[in-house]
Amino acid sequence: MRMKPLGRTGLFVSEICLGTMTFGGQGAFARIGDLGQADADALVKAAVDAGVNFIDSANVYSEGMSEEITGQAIRNLGLDRDELVLATKVMGPMGPGPNNRGTSRKHIVAQAHASLKRLGTDYIDLYQIHGWDPAVPVEETVEALDALVRAGDVRYVGVSNWAAWQIVKALGIAERRQMARFQSVQAYYTLAGRDIEREIGPMIASEGMGLMVWSPLAGGYLSGKYRSGAGEGRRAGFDFPPVNMARGDAVLDAMEPVAAAHGVSVAQVALAWLLQRPEVTSIIAGAKRPDQLADNLAAAELRLGADEVAALDAASALPPEYPGWMIARQGEYRRGGEAGAPPTGTAR
Repeated sequence: MRMKPLGRTGLFVSEICLGTMTFGGQGAFARIGDLGQADADALVKAAVDAGVNFIDSANVYSEGMSEEITGQAIRNLGLDRDELVLATKVMGPMGPGPNNRGTSRKHIVAQAHASLKRLGTDYIDLYQIHGWDPAVPVEETVEALDALVRAGDVRYVGVSNWAAWQIVKALGIAERRQMARFQSVQAYYTLAGRDIEREIGPMIASEGMGLMVWSPLAGGYLSGKYRSGAGEGRRAGFDFPPVNMARGDAVLDAMEPVAAAHGVSVAQVALAWLLQRPEVTSIIAGAKRPDQLADNLAAAELRLGADEVAALDAASALPPEYPGWMIARQGEYRRGGEAGAPPTGTAR
């Protein structure tokens, strides 16, 4: 299991992160998983034994039970808290009132303290904003996170499910006011959905941020058992994240011979492809069964050849979209072409 630095920090995290969305089974998350304490303990132990030091949760997962079970698992197993990197998130509703959700200072600070209590720890390594809140100024959110860092409750801050322009705006505010900046982005990225390559990926590279990938198997679709909408299980009852089935099935067609050549599952191929992307810091692997987790963890040992990566890239390539195709065209003569000569048909 390789360790990678998280963004511009000195914090090193395992390239596979254990996701805990399946812990608890309360509320809407019951359809994702309903693992109790003993089963969760077994998954945490298997992950740590395989070299994982990174665990990701969120306050909304099973209405806080995921954090409680995660913290208890660490204590039950006698793990060294300081050897682990605990990440959690804030934004979703944690009560009926309008101030029990969102990214206001009131909600962020209150939920940070509640997460500390549920996890049974005195600090959170990575505290992430879970989504965009149109009702709150970005300045207020950045200030609240900085206050938590300065108080010692949080070590680093990150963000999930924001657009590139929103993240850059927050980075600018943090730099101007000398406050804690977002060090990581948690985003959806798979062979079945490469949308982040348009704006978020280049922004991550430009700003030196870490990338944590959620749902790296597209909600189980890239396991192959939901091809063309077939199959039973999580995705059959909760069709998320959305997948273009025509394009997705073509990707599976390209993955299957690669999996056969290596004698591994197609799911491992999907994860290995992500692990070989230079912008990816860690992929979040959740599971309901030990065998699922073991298969995901084995992807850390799989190395795809250049020709295999090229075949998967071609099968999953995004269709050209403006302004990307124009930026590429106008930049041709500045990326090793004839110096000073614009491409044919392009005005300076």
